[in-house]
Amino acid sequence: MTFNIHHGADPDDVLHLERVAETVRRSGADVVGLQEVDRHFASRSDFVDQASWLAKRLGLHLAYGANLDLDPEKPGDPRRRYGTAILSRFPIVSSRNTLLPRSETGEQRGLLEAELLVRGEKLRFLNTHLEDTSQADRLTQVAVVNAIVNGSRLPTVLVGDLNTAPGSEEIAAMTRRLTDTWPVAGKGNGFTYDSVNPHERIDYVFASHGLRARRAKVLDVTVSDHRPLRVELSIR
Repeated sequence: MTFNIHHGADPDDVLHLERVAETVRRSGADVVGLQEVDRHFASRSDFVDQASWLAKRLGLHLAYGANLDLDPEKPGDPRRRYGTAILSRFPIVSSRNTLLPRSETGEQRGLLEAELLVRGEKLRFLNTHLEDTSQADRLTQVAVVNAIVNGSRLPTVLVGDLNTAPGSEEIAAMTRRLTDTWPVAGKGNGFTYDSVNPHERIDYVFASHGLRARRAKVLDVTVSDHRPLRVELSIR
């Protein structure tokens, strides 16, 4: 599943991380890529380590990628981090976060990569959140993502909030090797944004050769400003 959690706040900007946890739990997803996850980041999320809190609450393994890593407001407090997370029922063998290129005015984005052990088979799970204001930035970011995707022959799942529509150059570049699972396994328009009045499909689950998409569903919840996308995959 992929889910932009908007630092745990709903469309009215009311913070309720428990609802995020409940949405993940009810989805039954084995592996989840979360975007916009705070770690002691700001008052907007009560300076909570959201990644660790969710992993502990749900009993899942955790990998985290800090795309913003700032000094604490008070000496001795934890560093303030903002980025993406991967929650997994399966063991996480290793993980790394690659910072993606950006223009001077763009926000720092990243690609979080985790190697999972799924019933004895290795699987790569990648999670990203691309720039929302500049197509030029997104295209340079996609080039780096594709280079990392192409750097391994392991079955690979790539999820994230790509901030672009299915017919864009960015998605065309992404699907040269990976398959967009929604047209294969979903029904309807697949809109994920915004959660109250969905009118765009900007959240994706891609799968490499060796993986088959069986079902795909956008969950009808308004826990965040995005709706989660859940896809059932089988390893051939």
